Amino acid sequence: MNKIETIAVEKLIPYARNSRTHSEEQVAQIAGSIREFGFTNPVLINAEGTIIAGHGRVMAARKLELEKVPCIRLTHLTPSQVRAYVIADNKLALNAQWNEEMLRAEMEALKAENFDQKLTGFSDAELSGLFLEIESGITNADDEWQGMPEYEAEEPCFRKVVVNFDTAEDVSAFFKLLGQNCTDKTKSVWYPEKERRDLKNQQWAPDENSEEETK
Repeated sequence: MNKIETIAVEKLIPYARNSRTHSEEQVAQIAGSIREFGFTNPVLINAEGTIIAGHGRVMAARKLELEKVPCIRLTHLTPSQVRAYVIADNKLALNAQWNEEMLRAEMEALKAENFDQKLTGFSDAELSGLFLEIESGITNADDEWQGMPEYEAEEPCFRKVVVNFDTAEDVSAFFKLLGQNCTDKTKSVWYPEKERRDLKNQQWAPDENSEEETK
């Protein structure tokens, strides 16, 4: 069995052809997780100290100014296996899915215990989407817009497409790709993002028939 070694962060070498990227936001999330739970997942390295898996954890360790981190040295892998594992370690985790009913139950339990839910890695937008059904009683996203007046956009657009999502995580990933924000009230977006109009003084014109009925 491979043993865990404690190695100085400065001696760890990033894999030069790592195709996985880590934003500052994600590194901060990983750092928050390490601060809360400890360094529970050792960095995987080869015989020379090149990182095979754990680039984000090492970046977070630097952010936390940790001098040393736990590592496991994988000396049995061939160069081809290392190349494949660098990709597989990231991709295989992405292939998993959530049981949203169980996830909501666990998040509700954390909320009841006053535990910071964002330490799980979920953003505010994802948490809002996850609890939309519970807090509003909405079981279908279209139900939120029932009874709203129909209107034509003032500016015509070139094309409209409907995008469907399986999970709140998918919604967050999509809007992160667009570089735009999403709330539980978001119904449509412009791409590229347009300057928002000031609708403060605008209101729906009452229907003439409705006025007659109320007299």
